[in-house]
Amino acid sequence: MLVLGGTSRIALATARRLIARRTRTVWLAGRPSPALESAAAELRALGADVHTVPFDALDPESHEAVLGKVFAEGDVDLVLLAFGVLGDQATDEREPSAAVRVAQTNYTGAVSAGLITARALQTQGHGSLVVLSSVAGERARRSDFIYGSGKAGLDAFAQGLGDALHGTGVHVMVVRPGSVRARTAAGPARELLATTPEAVATAVELGLRRRSETVWVPGTLRLVMSVLRHAPRGLFRRLPI
Repeated sequence: MLVLGGTSRIALATARRLIARRTRTVWLAGRPSPALESAAAELRALGADVHTVPFDALDPESHEAVLGKVFAEGDVDLVLLAFGVLGDQATDEREPSAAVRVAQTNYTGAVSAGLITARALQTQGHGSLVVLSSVAGERARRSDFIYGSGKAGLDAFAQGLGDALHGTGVHVMVVRPGSVRARTAAGPARELLATTPEAVATAVELGLRRRSETVWVPGTLRLVMSVLRHAPRGLFRRLPI
């Protein structure tokens, strides 16, 4: 298992779940930090052989060499593309350079890493690429449209990549979780969009077993977002989401 975004809460929850099943070797790719080393130590304690590798989404020129070293060590059965940043909507609107950084991390960096790992999986002739998208990409909201626009692009990219790789032995799965935050008394509308890292990990494992192409977490989001996606714009603006 290769995790791109080695300190992601969702990625680590997924790794823990898969290690409890059959995963024995995990590569955590991320910026060198105490958090990355702590994540590696946590997974080692569960019995996995864990390696860390320096990876920066904002440095696509380095992706080929960095990821190539991982695949050179042996076949990879699962790539989990889990990096991304929320940014700060108010700050990013005032400072376009900050908004560009969010977009480059969430979309440009993911396109680079996604294409490189997909090609490596295709060369192997097998493997799955799981891409963490977001419900935020389904329709732009006033509260997070900079983040959401990047996720919308990533989602479209991953779906197209899945179509391009159909029949090659490589499986691409797009995961669309709701807001991964502590559930609070924020109101029923926000509650419908909420989930947890553990719930996403469970859905990822089930999706891999079924070789699903799109996974919503929670599953009810599929219906909720179908309604919200087609809501009149004037009404959508007034919703507390």
